[in-house]
Amino acid sequence: MPSPVAIDPSHYAVVSAMITPAFFLTAASSLLISSNNRLARVVDRMRSEIEVLSATEQGPARVALEARIATHRRRSYLVLASVRMLYASISAFVGTSLGIAVDAFLGYRLDLLPTGLAMIGVLLMFAASLCLGREAKLGLHMLDLELNEQLAKDRIDLRND
Repeated sequence: MPSPVAIDPSHYAVVSAMITPAFFLTAASSLLISSNNRLARVVDRMRSEIEVLSATEQGPARVALEARIATHRRRSYLVLASVRMLYASISAFVGTSLGIAVDAFLGYRLDLLPTGLAMIGVLLMFAASLCLGREAKLGLHMLDLELNEQLAKDRIDLRND
C-alpha cells in the first residue's frame, strides 16, 4: 500500500549529512575526557607539591620545588586551554549539524555556514591537540628532572655509606 504522504528522498541525504559531524563529536569527546583526566592529575600533583612547599625551608630544595610548581601551573593552563577549545569544537560540530538541517529547510541559502562551522571545529581540535602535546612534553620533562634528582641523591647516599 503506498504511503499517503510523499517522502522526498533528499531528506535522507540531509539526515545523513547531519550525522557526519557526529564522528568529529566522538573524537572531540574522547579528547575532552582524556584532557579532564590529565587536568585532574596535574592539579592533584600541584596540590601535593604545594603541601610539601609549606614545610620546606629556604634553600635549593625549595627553589627546585617552586620551579616544579610553576611547571605544573603551565601544564594546567595548557590543559585548560585544550578543554576550552574542545568544548568550543563540540559546539561547532553541533552547530554544523543544525546548520545542515536549517540550510536544507531554507532551500540551501546559508551557503558556507555549515562548512565553516565544521572547519572551525576541526581547527579547534587541532589547536587543542597541539596544546595537549606541549603539556605532555612538559610532563615528560618534569619526570626526567625528578629522575635525575633522585639518581643524584642515590649517588650521594652511596658515597656516604
